[in-house]
Amino acid sequence: MTASAMPPADRAPAFDATTNYWQEIVAADALSVPAAPPYSRGYPARLPDGRYLVLPLRGVPGDPDRCVASLIANHASLDVVETLAGFMADRARVFGADGVVGLPTLGLAFAPLVARGLGFTRYVPFGYSRKYWYDESLSVPVQSLTTPEAGKRLYVDPNLAGMLRGRRVLVVDDAVSTGQTMASALTLLARCEAEVAGIVVAMRQGTRWHGRLVDAAGVPLPVACAFESPRLQRVPGGWAPETQA
Repeated sequence: MTASAMPPADRAPAFDATTNYWQEIVAADALSVPAAPPYSRGYPARLPDGRYLVLPLRGVPGDPDRCVASLIANHASLDVVETLAGFMADRARVFGADGVVGLPTLGLAFAPLVARGLGFTRYVPFGYSRKYWYDESLSVPVQSLTTPEAGKRLYVDPNLAGMLRGRRVLVVDDAVSTGQTMASALTLLARCEAEVAGIVVAMRQGTRWHGRLVDAAGVPLPVACAFESPRLQRVPGGWAPETQA
């Protein structure tokens, strides 16, 4: 099974089905993939405690010579999600936020756990589904690397928007890659008159999000993570971090 149509197999191995990925965190001596490039089927993401989470590789739409490491939080084991959320809460504590906002869809797997880890009893979820009582002015259009089609909107329930006014909030998502989804969330938070104390994600991917995530004054916002993964380019024998991330 492949994630996308790929060139002939002699150029690079096929991508794996993801069924058995994201299920465990392992020590370095238990890695099932090479620890250094070229990578063939999985990328070993190093966690703050020195262990690894192996991520499957997935093609970049429209570019057969590029791929990325994939994390799908709602396919992961509960232990993996809880462990990553613990690292995220630890990394975000320094921001001194007084509230948490979770982004859909996969950021909502982490947001309640991060909120609890920081001592909060609730959080504010954003969503893509429009309920009949929603206010269209409390929504923004959004695109992302994995869902590039136009037409999707990010919403906040008007009943929760008032909880954000004047608050310093931590924004939680599963990953940041191009920064498009997060930038839309920042626009919506500005409409809610919230101040963003910082951003935390499970995975920071590449650097294309640099310069996009700024506050109202144009100052870059701090972005913490549990682990990092590079964007990858085709090389002899597999894939390696691209020279221009």
